[in-house]
Amino acid sequence: MKGRKMTIETDTQSTAPDAPVLMLGATSGIGAFAVDEALSRGLRVRGFARGAGNMAPRDGLEPFVGDAQSPEDLTRALDGVCAVIYALGVKERPAMIWQQETFFSRTTAALIDAMQATDVTRLIAVTGFGAGRSRDAMSKLEKLGHNAVLGRVYDDKSRQESLIMESGLDWTIVRPVILTKGARTGTARVLRAPDEWRNGLISRRDVAAYLVDAVIDRLDVRVDVVLAR
Repeated sequence: MKGRKMTIETDTQSTAPDAPVLMLGATSGIGAFAVDEALSRGLRVRGFARGAGNMAPRDGLEPFVGDAQSPEDLTRALDGVCAVIYALGVKERPAMIWQQETFFSRTTAALIDAMQATDVTRLIAVTGFGAGRSRDAMSKLEKLGHNAVLGRVYDDKSRQESLIMESGLDWTIVRPVILTKGARTGTARVLRAPDEWRNGLISRRDVAAYLVDAVIDRLDVRVDVVLAR
């Protein structure tokens, strides 16, 4: 609903799905926090990453070693899951300023094909503030600095968002603002109306909490949101 803001709160009455959630990017950043959040709330998680073999054993966790650029790995990982959380990222490096980035659009295209082939329909994808439609919500100064450093990365995130929106899946696009190492507060806001989209700060743990909420409660299906404190 236009103009509505929501805090991210755990609904203790929600029931965790029986099938596992496929977590792409399970060993670092938002993905690792989302694994912790999901397991703490009774979900089973298939943790997908190249380094998944190093994940510590935990009840409900199924490590899955795979390459997100491999259609075969993705198809195998999707077997029997109820939803996919895409939380992949790339390492920051000087070359990202001038090199074209294609990782996000390539892995998303492969994922969409695999999901359509295996009849998995629910996708929650983390992109970022400044991608897709949210770029128009940035100030001129924000755009100047953002484009200078992250322009090529976010061009690819915008291509990624277009692929998702055109996929026919039950998608949710999640755009966190500037990420922090802070605690899970439960008070971050889900901004759904484009005229409310703004920059700011949010902890990775708060983003993770929303991602799990979106799985359990089927929040914001075919909606693109911005998460901010």
